[in-house]
Parts: sequence; structure tokens; C-alpha cells
Amino acid sequence: MKTIIIAGGTGFLGQALKKHFTKKKYTVLILSRQPKSKNDIHWDGKELGDWTKHLENAHALINLSGKSVDCRYTDKNKKAIYNSRIDTTNLLGLAINLCDNPPKYWFNSSTATIYKGSLDTPNTEKNGIIGDDFSMSIAKSWEQTFNAITTPKTKKVILRTSIVFGKNGGALIPLKQLTRFGLGGKQTSGHQKVSWIHETDFTNAIQFLMDNNLEGIFNLCVPQPTDNKTLMQNLRHVLKIPFGLSHPLWLLKLGAFFIGTETELVTKSRNVLPEKLLQHGFTFKYTNIKTALKDLIKK
Repeated sequence: MKTIIIAGGTGFLGQALKKHFTKKKYTVLILSRQPKSKNDIHWDGKELGDWTKHLENAHALINLSGKSVDCRYTDKNKKAIYNSRIDTTNLLGLAINLCDNPPKYWFNSSTATIYKGSLDTPNTEKNGIIGDDFSMSIAKSWEQTFNAITTPKTKKVILRTSIVFGKNGGALIPLKQLTRFGLGGKQTSGHQKVSWIHETDFTNAIQFLMDNNLEGIFNLCVPQPTDNKTLMQNLRHVLKIPFGLSHPLWLLKLGAFFIGTETELVTKSRNVLPEKLLQHGFTFKYTNIKTALKDLIKK
């Protein structure tokens, strides 16, 4: 039986992957700082330890580790966001290279936020424009660290993941709460692009990359982004909420301050396309935002 190891797998994406690969009859092990189940393996994300032995003969290692960017960008949080990504990537690379029989694949998280915001020009893996603000610089450093590690026996894949909509976590949860409180209108102009992916397509894409022996950089997002206004309209429709107050920038800034986050999470125009997935023949199950929301919110 093939083994999948997920670092940082206690979040909703890790749990979605665990469910997916368990159904496919893989053995799934979660590297966790606080093990809770029999398949959870203790690690601290900083030091080598007994957890490294589980990498021997594993089919794939999927690294999702990293402090959430859903916070205020204080100096302390910026340092934690950076270190939590760079340190774990270096540690996993070292552990792989100490194996006699290392994992066949190493998938490392990145983010579609690495690209500059754009209303009109889509960003692909080949032609995307990478920027220099804090979020983009973190993503660049993350990828540079990953690329600097040579793994002769292990294929490496960078996952530039867009906003993942899931039933039990991610961006959809607070958006539903806002909408139910009558605050589900557009944010600022509402024209900003929203590149997204359904959690089922996220897990299927990783399975596809594995099954097709692929490596390199891949954007994980639907073929056609929606926009903020359309997203919120469809969310109100699916939740059967007849109205939603819109949010001007000043109100977003005020709200972000009180809930401890940054406005860029909703104001940046994320216009990203999955060119390489499509070129290799990946088929998305959910490409329409209303269909995706209906599936995720159904009783």
C-alpha cells in the first residue's frame, strides 16, 4: 500500500487530502505538532526526529505547513509567516536527502498570490507577472528555498494554489457568516478577479499530477476566474439571503483592523489561469461558481 505523508495536515486542506487519499486506499500519515489520531506523527517542524523514518519508501510528501496569512502584518507575524514556510521546507528537504529510499514526489505549497494583481491580464505559469509586496516576497522566498534543494530521487512540484472553497474551512466560512448577517455585498468596486478552486478539484489535481508523473510549477485554480461582485451575488442566492450591504474601502479597513486581518485578502484582483494543468489534460469538476457553492453549502 502506498503512503502519503502530509506536513501541516491538520487544517481543512490537509483533512481534505487525507479523506481523498484514504478513499483511494493509500496510507495517509499526518505530521503534526499535536498528534490526535493513530496516523498522526509528532514533529515540531524545526528538528529532525523519529518522524523522518516514515519518509522511507513513501509515495509522496505534501507540505502544507505555514502560519496563516489571515492576520495583521505586524513585524512579529511577518517573521512567523516567513519562518514557518522557510524552516519547514529546508527541514523536509534535509530529511528527504537523508533517506535511502526517499518519497517519489514532494509537493510544496506556494500561492497564486505570488502574481501581481490584475483586472485584465491573466497570469499563467509561463507569463505571469510576479510582484514585490510582502505576500509576493514571501511566496518568492518560499519557492526559492524549495528550488535550491536538490533531490535526485524525488520529483518536485510547486503548488501555486488560489483561494480554495471547502465545506469545513477556508474563505467560504467567513463569507457565509458575513452574508447571513446581511453584509454579503460586493467589497469595494466588486470588479476584482477571484481565482478559486473547489476542494474536490484541489485534491483531484494533486492526484492527477502524481498519476501523470509531472513536476514543476502548477497554478491550482479554475480556468475562468469570477469577480467579487459575482461571487457575492451567487453566495446570497445559494444562501437565500435577499440583500447584502456592500463594503467601501474605509469600512473594509476598519473591519480588518477589528478582526485582525488585512484588506488585501479581499481587495487584490487575483487573475490566474491553470494553463499547465489544462495543457496536460486535467478536467475540472467545478468551474462555475454557483454550482460549486451549491455543492459546498447543500444540506
